[in-house]
Amino acid sequence: MAAVSKAFVARLAGLAVIGPDGESIGRVRDVVVSVRFGTGQPRVLGLAVELTTRRRIFVPMLRVTAIEPNSVTLSTGTVSLRRLILRPGEALVLGQIVESRVRVNDPDLEHLADEDLAVVDVAIERRRTRDWVISRVAVRGARTRLGRRGETHVVEWNHVLGLTQSALALPGQGVAQILSQFDGMRAADVAHALRELPSKRRQEIASALDDERLADVVQELPTDDQTDLLGHMAVERAADVLEAMDPDDAADLLGELPDAEAEALLQLMDPQESEPVRRLMLHSPDTAGGLMTTEPLVVTPSTTIAEALARARNPDLTPASASLTFVVRPPTATPTGKYLGCVHIQALLREPPANLVGGIIDDRLPNLGPNDSLEKVTRYFATYNLVCGPVIDDDGHLIGAVTVDDLLDHLLPEDWRETEGDDDLAEGLR
Repeated sequence: MAAVSKAFVARLAGLAVIGPDGESIGRVRDVVVSVRFGTGQPRVLGLAVELTTRRRIFVPMLRVTAIEPNSVTLSTGTVSLRRLILRPGEALVLGQIVESRVRVNDPDLEHLADEDLAVVDVAIERRRTRDWVISRVAVRGARTRLGRRGETHVVEWNHVLGLTQSALALPGQGVAQILSQFDGMRAADVAHALRELPSKRRQEIASALDDERLADVVQELPTDDQTDLLGHMAVERAADVLEAMDPDDAADLLGELPDAEAEALLQLMDPQESEPVRRLMLHSPDTAGGLMTTEPLVVTPSTTIAEALARARNPDLTPASASLTFVVRPPTATPTGKYLGCVHIQALLREPPANLVGGIIDDRLPNLGPNDSLEKVTRYFATYNLVCGPVIDDDGHLIGAVTVDDLLDHLLPEDWRETEGDDDLAEGLR
């Protein structure tokens, strides 16, 4: 297929990125441009490429040798694996420019002169110098009185007003385009994508996400980004998001806030949601009680194998949480009735569905106490080859469970979500 020297950015999104030998490197997710002051054409700096590991990296545009209908070819298969970080004066086309508001002064479109228009796409073009620049902008007017979408027009760059760094920083930008990119993505990957964007853009996207989705994403952000997002929300919305978070993650986040602010949010939360969070906040964060979730998989001895397996299939449970079912006397809400033991997921799979869980309880597995140290929890998992363990109080009640994901979160450096390993293949230059 023939390479092209002009392309709309929205059509590039999702294209495979390959090296000169045809090896797959990743997929295009966005285009990084330099937004200049004045009327000069913005230069295209490079591509935001998503690797198979979901990390997004920067690939300089000068390394692009061909843009074809189904792929983008690079001059080298060696790229920097450092996470994409925007510098001052840079912007993502799909992440920031698309859906921003502009005006046009095109003499051929005089009827649009005073209309507030939305950017729907951006065309880039390669010049004779091999540099790529933004050449045209596709814009759309407001919806008609009948609710139909406005007509789309493609305007030369020099007739577009308002695409500046200061304009992109104004509130009220749409988010439909960028939200469509997040469909089907894991919460951790959405969190990585959000971290590439300025605070203002993150806040707009957060406002558009529903409470459950936003809660999942917030849990995957570094602490500073969590508190920044929460701090820009109305307190009622912040309380709703905290309610939707896992209690242990909500407790960790509230622990980073001033006491008065944390208490105000707890007061706004539903008492049933805030009560386990308050209990978790009583424990030191580097103990089993501070690490645990208060919502493990709990059943009674009279539960059938079929029902226990159905509970384990709950998509809201992490694989680690689903690996171990805890058996107690009623009540089953933490703190539960008397703790009897646990059943491993493999044991459930080996039993006839109609049998009762009470017949296969493992009551010999040692327990964790709420004051057990991080080191003791680590040794516990290593000794018994577990990814989940029960936390029992002095009265023999199950009060929660520690899972390996929460343990790793505390064993890794505090800024592990913000840093990458030293695994660069080469240093990319802009």
